[in-house]
Amino acid sequence: MNTAYRWLNACGLLIVIVANALAVTLPLGGKTTAQLAAQYPILFMPAGYAFSIWSLIYLLLAGFVIYSFLPSGRASRLPAQIGILFFVSCLFNAAWIFAWQYEKVYASVFIMLALLITLIAIYTRARTPGWQTATAGERFFILLPFSLYLGWISVATIVNITSALYKSGWQGFGLSETGWTIILLAVAALLALIIGWSYRDAAFAAVFVWAFIAIIVKQQEHDAIVFSTLAVTIVLALFIVFLLVLKLRRLRG
Repeated sequence: MNTAYRWLNACGLLIVIVANALAVTLPLGGKTTAQLAAQYPILFMPAGYAFSIWSLIYLLLAGFVIYSFLPSGRASRLPAQIGILFFVSCLFNAAWIFAWQYEKVYASVFIMLALLITLIAIYTRARTPGWQTATAGERFFILLPFSLYLGWISVATIVNITSALYKSGWQGFGLSETGWTIILLAVAALLALIIGWSYRDAAFAAVFVWAFIAIIVKQQEHDAIVFSTLAVTIVLALFIVFLLVLKLRRLRG
């Protein structure tokens, strides 16, 4: 990765952090994130504490930016594979914050999808042939941050789209909200299983477990949602254990 991209990435992360700080302290648009979420009582909405995962994601992304300046990071081919895409993702992230805070819900969906596509590109570029031999530094400062980031944005995209549908008054083609939520849970779990298995990525799947547990906490009055979410959470938890066992065996072998 050339020096210009490193500094662009650092500036991009700073832009996102400032946008988040403004959303919390002012708050942007005059409403807190919690107040905005309360306007969309969708059944796929996780409890508020789930969004604290952003602190971990931003911390790891800061690690990625710093790592790219270090000798080991400059020697790694993975930052160069990502290139300017991280900066682009930061712009989409910041734009989404403003769109959401100012209640431009429909616009926020398109921005979120653009962010999701950018993160998919980053994720796959960082896992080009040979990524299995990544060093410990590359795994912790490059692969792990984007596993968590992509996992959470995948969940957030579902929440964003369902919020927009709620705002539009969509009737679900006659299927109840509970029914659609169960379908979304199944789709989300399947996504976690496919990506998790394809890249042996326990961290990606773990984000969905985190989100699903928060959905259980939030939706305790809806038994069907609680039991359905609990079922897919157990499946994913067992899957994560399986992946970790496979990794342990490879290390010992």
